[in-house]
Amino acid sequence: MFDLENIGKYRENNRIEAKKAVGGLPESLWETYSAFANTLGGIILLGVEELSDRSLHAIELPDPEWLIMDIRDVLRDRTKVSCNILTQDDVFLHNTQGRDIVCMRVPRADRRCKPVYIGSDPFTGTYRRNGDGDYRCSRAEVEALMSESRIYDPVEDTDRYRKVVEEVDIAAQSELESNSHAAKDSPDGVYFSWCYAFWDIKKRLLHDRYGIDWRTPAEMKPTYEMKDQL
Repeated sequence: MFDLENIGKYRENNRIEAKKAVGGLPESLWETYSAFANTLGGIILLGVEELSDRSLHAIELPDPEWLIMDIRDVLRDRTKVSCNILTQDDVFLHNTQGRDIVCMRVPRADRRCKPVYIGSDPFTGTYRRNGDGDYRCSRAEVEALMSESRIYDPVEDTDRYRKVVEEVDIAAQSELESNSHAAKDSPDGVYFSWCYAFWDIKKRLLHDRYGIDWRTPAEMKPTYEMKDQL
C-alpha cells in the first residue's frame, strides 16, 4: 500500500510514476496509464517531482482541480484512450507536504480490456511498464496481449486460484524485470518478447510454488507467430 502521507520515502518504480504537470497534463501521462494498465497497475502522482537523490517531493500546482477535469475528459474520449478502467474514486486530490497533488490510481486492466492503448491504433499506442520506465510494445507483444484477452486458461477465473494467479503475476513481473536489466539483450535494456517471457516465468512459478499446470495463451491456441517468439 502506497503511503501518500510520506511520499518522500518512495522512488519511481514499476508501480509509481511522478510528473510535475505544472503546464497541464503531460502527454506522457497517457503512456504511463497504458503501461500500468497493461502490466501490474500503479499510481501516477501529478504535482510531484523527482529530486537528485531520486526522492519524491510535492510542488505547487496552478490548478489541480482543472487537471482532474481534464483527466476525466480524456478518459471519456475513445479517440484518445481505448477504454476507461478507472472509477470516479481513482482520481483525487490529496494534500501532502503542505501541497495539493493529483493522484491517479491505475488498476491492472482485466485481460478482456487489453491492450489498453492511446490514440486510435493499438500497434502504435500500447505501452508496458518495466522498472521506472514506459516502453512502447512491439507488434508481436500487442498481438500477444490481444490473444491473452481472448484465449486464457479457465483456472484464472476460479475463486480458488484467482488470488494465487494475481500474486504470481507480480512475482513473475519482478523476475522478468530483474532478468531484463541483467541480460541487456536489446538497445534499451528491455527483455525481448515481454509477453512470452512473462508467460514462461508465470507458468514455472505456478507449477513450482502451487503445483498448478497453467497453460499460456500460446499453448491454448498456438500460432506460427507465437511459436516464432517462444
